[in-house]
Amino acid sequence: MNSRTPNHDADFWILAINPGSTSTKIAVFRGETAILVKNISHEASELSQFVETTDQHEFRKQLILEELSANHIPLRFHAVIGRGGLGKPISGGVYHINDTLCNDMRHAQRKHACNLGCLIAAEIAETIPGCLALTADPVVVDELIPEARFSGLPDTPRRSIWHALNQRAIARRYAREQGKRYEELNLIVCHLGGGVSIAAHHQGQAIDVNNALDGEGPFSPERAGTLPIGDLIRLCFSGRYQEAELLRMVTGRAGLEAHIGSKDVKELVSRAEAGDEKVRLLIDAMTYQIAKSAAAQAAVFKGKVDAILLTGGMAHAPYITSRIADRIDWIAPVHTYPGEGEMEALGQNALGVLTGELTAKCYE
Repeated sequence: MNSRTPNHDADFWILAINPGSTSTKIAVFRGETAILVKNISHEASELSQFVETTDQHEFRKQLILEELSANHIPLRFHAVIGRGGLGKPISGGVYHINDTLCNDMRHAQRKHACNLGCLIAAEIAETIPGCLALTADPVVVDELIPEARFSGLPDTPRRSIWHALNQRAIARRYAREQGKRYEELNLIVCHLGGGVSIAAHHQGQAIDVNNALDGEGPFSPERAGTLPIGDLIRLCFSGRYQEAELLRMVTGRAGLEAHIGSKDVKELVSRAEAGDEKVRLLIDAMTYQIAKSAAAQAAVFKGKVDAILLTGGMAHAPYITSRIADRIDWIAPVHTYPGEGEMEALGQNALGVLTGELTAKCYE
């Protein structure tokens, strides 16, 4: 535990680390103020030298340390917080990174660069006396109510894989703006990014949410969402694809990318506004599915919804958010919070632990 107790939030220095498929985002905060925000891009040729994603952690860690050195930021952090990975389902909140968590990240069944966040954060924090190693609200946060866990087949229960970090940060931000506590509200939060997750937040817990990674909910710029099961089974046995190829397809080569050959939402919106009818129809189909999924979550609350929040990268496009809101604003007021906000969310969670406003849990 950190033994230092500065008198003001600004005395706390925090390093946030967010590894993605082709980049590593870092941010340095002094209290709530961002001192440095950097997106370190990785060329495919750089990453191809590593057999497994977990093999990249030393390479990425060194790039982070070099970036800090280049910006004259010393390793004197009170906390290093890493993005959570695809480990076992856990409840939401902030966690101390321990050996058990790191081991789970090294051997996670689902491979993704986000698994590196905890490993890198732990290694950097270990070199700094009194520094906390933390993670918060990973994508596997699971707070589903019992009824929400069932599918129609016992072998395929519903899984909670979603944008927990950003969704919860946006929900708390909205609550603060309303002069209320997150734990007092019923909110439907829609993260609109490369994948789309839509969660029912009931008084501080996400009691229902789609698996936004590989097979549930609306299609998105690059993911398939829910598919016709019979057709998918026949495709699996058609001989045209191998298992790994199909899994890559539904998680990164589906949606708008499969239909149009692009997942660049800004460019596609421009094409739709310029009169490209095929693009317009597909964007309308996507927003139609998003709105349907959001409206379905209203049933979880029996219609008692305080607000619907739209966030994520696609929320920058009024062309998209207006079409969604037009279909669901009869349920509750719709508010838009563009962007992912993951770095700020990581920083806020770490600061909350350092100031005593939040209690970090022990990962077991």
